[in-house]
Amino acid sequence: MIERIKSALGRCGVTMWRIHEHVEETAELFFVKKQLDTRRSKDVRKYEVTVFRDVERAGEEKPARGFTSVQLTASMDDSRLDQELKDAYYAAQFAANPYFDLPDPVQAPPVHKTGELAEAPPDQSAGKMTAALFAPDVHQDAFLNSAELFVSRSSHRIVSSEGTDVSYTDAKVCGEFVVQCREPEDVEMHSTFEYDGLETAALSAKVSEALAFVRDRAHAQKVLKSGKYDLVLSGNAVASVLSYYVSRSAASMVYARYSTWRQEDDVQGGTQGERLDLALRATAPYSAEGIPMADLPLLEGGTLKALHGPNRFCRYLDVKPTGSYEKFSCANGTVPFEELKQGPCLWAVTFSDFQMDEMSGHFGGEIRLAYLIEDGKAIPVTGGSVNGSILDVQKDFTFSAERYLTARYDGPYAVRLKGVPVAGAGE
Repeated sequence: MIERIKSALGRCGVTMWRIHEHVEETAELFFVKKQLDTRRSKDVRKYEVTVFRDVERAGEEKPARGFTSVQLTASMDDSRLDQELKDAYYAAQFAANPYFDLPDPVQAPPVHKTGELAEAPPDQSAGKMTAALFAPDVHQDAFLNSAELFVSRSSHRIVSSEGTDVSYTDAKVCGEFVVQCREPEDVEMHSTFEYDGLETAALSAKVSEALAFVRDRAHAQKVLKSGKYDLVLSGNAVASVLSYYVSRSAASMVYARYSTWRQEDDVQGGTQGERLDLALRATAPYSAEGIPMADLPLLEGGTLKALHGPNRFCRYLDVKPTGSYEKFSCANGTVPFEELKQGPCLWAVTFSDFQMDEMSGHFGGEIRLAYLIEDGKAIPVTGGSVNGSILDVQKDFTFSAERYLTARYDGPYAVRLKGVPVAGAGE
């Protein structure tokens, strides 16, 4: 099929292009309580073709360079391929950007991901993750109401007019589940998960925690008062807050001047707490543009070490193109979690919609469940909302020694933030 696409590109007069072949097999399971309701398997092969077109502009030394992408399938005949590519090439002239060099060509042997998730049939991995999903579901008062589980193995090949020809394999497991407790109040809580390995223990721990949380949510009271609290965040909320540093150091943000950060800037400012050590993690050997990817130190002691992003924006900033990263890690964390939440604090564990604003630095969301910790007691509370700013709290970060792992984050399970404004629900 790649050769057919190359021929079609030639017939259409397209000289600059990139083809990304994506082949994926999946096992998809849908449960109602513990009963398997639906099972599906898919085997999909698709091709994303990006075409580039230069547009001459009067008075400019270099042409503007536009590009657009189109999805093709093997079922298309030659006339359909030609039409799709002609339409994409025509549209590219209207998406012209300042000139940039295309990614440097790379040719290398195929890279095969190792590990059970990548090597075993998806149905087999789905069975093991299903067992891990339901292992903690042994209680009468709190239980799994429903769940969805997806296991995928994929292969990728990236070929370009510049001479790139690379390929690799990948695998992921993801899904979601709903836990429920009916007494004294009937409540449900929704959770998602995503791993790039067969993380059965991590999934069981997540479900076990969710069952404990929904039980406490059923007993939670709207007694939280407005004020400033030492706020403890855990799980995905920690990853969301720290993603601010990943977003602000992106080449696209810096080029557009939404961010003024530069390499070697102290982006954390003066601190009394922990200095940040963050790194970007390569989850694939190549980006979608065929750029070789490797783990990249991002912050060391709160100092920015790299800008990152796709080829175009890195070229504009005259930095080495890194590719777009999907995962980051945080090396901080020395305080045991039980010690971290000692003393008066509010441990907010679930939100209706927790958000981190990469432009302003504000974070927050409506509280579904939190624990008001005072005098050695943890009182489940609900209602109210958190509205903090990372610019105010980054000087006092304290991270847990316990770790939290997903396909997109590897770092401390919890962080304690000082003096965060909270709107209560108890007045």
